[in-house]
Amino acid sequence: MNFAEYTKLAFNALRTNKVRSLLTMLGIIIGVSSVILLVSIGTGLQNYVTEQFASLGSNTIMVMAGDVDVSQGPRGAMMSASKFEISDASDLESGSDAIKQASPMVQGFGTFSYGGNTVSTEVWGLWENYFDLAKYEPEYGRIITQNDVERTRRVIVLGNKPATDLFGEGVNPVGKKLTLNDIQFEIVGVIKSKGGGGAMGSADDFTAIPLTTAMRQFNQDRPFMIFVEANSADEVTQAQQDAERILARRLKDDEFTVLESTQLLETITQFLNVITAALGGIAGISLLVGGIGIMNIMLVSVTERTREIGLRKAVGATPRDILMQFLIESVILSLFGGAIGIGIGAAGALGINQFVTTSVTPWSVMLSFGFSAAIGIIFGVAPAIRAARLDPIEALRYE
Repeated sequence: MNFAEYTKLAFNALRTNKVRSLLTMLGIIIGVSSVILLVSIGTGLQNYVTEQFASLGSNTIMVMAGDVDVSQGPRGAMMSASKFEISDASDLESGSDAIKQASPMVQGFGTFSYGGNTVSTEVWGLWENYFDLAKYEPEYGRIITQNDVERTRRVIVLGNKPATDLFGEGVNPVGKKLTLNDIQFEIVGVIKSKGGGGAMGSADDFTAIPLTTAMRQFNQDRPFMIFVEANSADEVTQAQQDAERILARRLKDDEFTVLESTQLLETITQFLNVITAALGGIAGISLLVGGIGIMNIMLVSVTERTREIGLRKAVGATPRDILMQFLIESVILSLFGGAIGIGIGAAGALGINQFVTTSVTPWSVMLSFGFSAAIGIIFGVAPAIRAARLDPIEALRYE
């Protein structure tokens, strides 16, 4: 018999027990879709972090409060209570030839409503130079100005996402009023989109108000972070050293940490890779369970079809013919289950992308599909061998 005949026999056998075949595939479907879904969440998180750092540029340095040791993971990356002063940013700008500019930041959270639409997003208190440092440009209106900061004006610049969520695509909301904690702010600008999607996967999901206004609004008297831009990527190391030297005049070593954006990105990416692998491994367990389910069902199938096997052997079927038929049945179940699982996983990732950024990668699809095929072979071997070794006379006598 050739491969086509083996496959035809396998399909006929599976069609005879449609419900059992579907239930057998269910474990593989759940396993593959889980792998696709969880890996897509981990990969989406990595892409989000990479996009956020890329938006700052390779010549950006972050000055963080406390003794931050990113090598210790998320716990080591937690910042202490800030000891920074607004004057620290000015000192950094004037104290180093390698530093182009510095910008302090205060951060809070706000909920805004307009015309029945409501958004909750980060509120950044900024100097006017942050927009140049982070490469943000206005799509409508203007950015925050020095005059806004000096006069503690109640003006707000919307990121592209909250502007779209509140007012719709392509609408210019400049001049309208928004309320933050019962205080009205006038919209003076909307930032051009940098791309990204999902509720936590967009460099456009923020609002900005003058630094002095934010400090009063959120009752904060110190910036929690200072962004520093070196003159060029070649001068980043020098700028980092100068920043440490300048801040050490006033602060203790454990009261601040100066990190290059690329350095922080590499460390965070390593941890995210571990998280993604762990998520994939957890989902892979369900694939293993699905494979065991296939083996169990195929062993039951061998027992139920013992007389059929005996009859086929009696009319000339070889042990190889029997082995190939049962092995192909197992592989077909795995491949069809894998294909359905990929479709469900991709659809689930697309749906979740509305809330959390996801990214379905080709390697996760190929890995899941290849693993499901391997499971069909590995867990189908034992039942196939058992079927092939049945004695035809004993099989014909089986009741």
